[in-house]
Amino acid sequence: MASEPNTIERRRVARQKSFLRGMVYFNDRRSVLDCLIRDISPYGARLIFSDAVGTPAVLDLHIPQKEQTLRTHVVWRHGREVGVAFAQILEIDPRAEGGGGDLTDRVTKLEAEVTSLKRLLKKLKADAGPDADVA
Repeated sequence: MASEPNTIERRRVARQKSFLRGMVYFNDRRSVLDCLIRDISPYGARLIFSDAVGTPAVLDLHIPQKEQTLRTHVVWRHGREVGVAFAQILEIDPRAEGGGGDLTDRVTKLEAEVTSLKRLLKKLKADAGPDADVA
């Protein structure tokens, strides 16, 4: 975080802001948790869960929009957020991140993602209960 003078950026490549739905699998794929992938680079990502979670150090991160499952290693945890490093470098398609590509295809994919995220938000609100303050 460049705006904070005492923070040192240790990443090899700055992460791109994202809003991707993800799922992490562990315990030989017997356990699964939904997450939101907020930042991503070829080397790792920042995941946000609906609650603070305890997970093993090694996870499989599935990104439905990219049709990819990646082996990850947990690097840090802070509340509901988990930073992971990918076991293999992720090849990011620049067209999938907003540049180039057929506009109609991009809009269709974004609409599907918005619908999926709305479903996830509705589920999170329902799980949180009526007294929770969820935006």
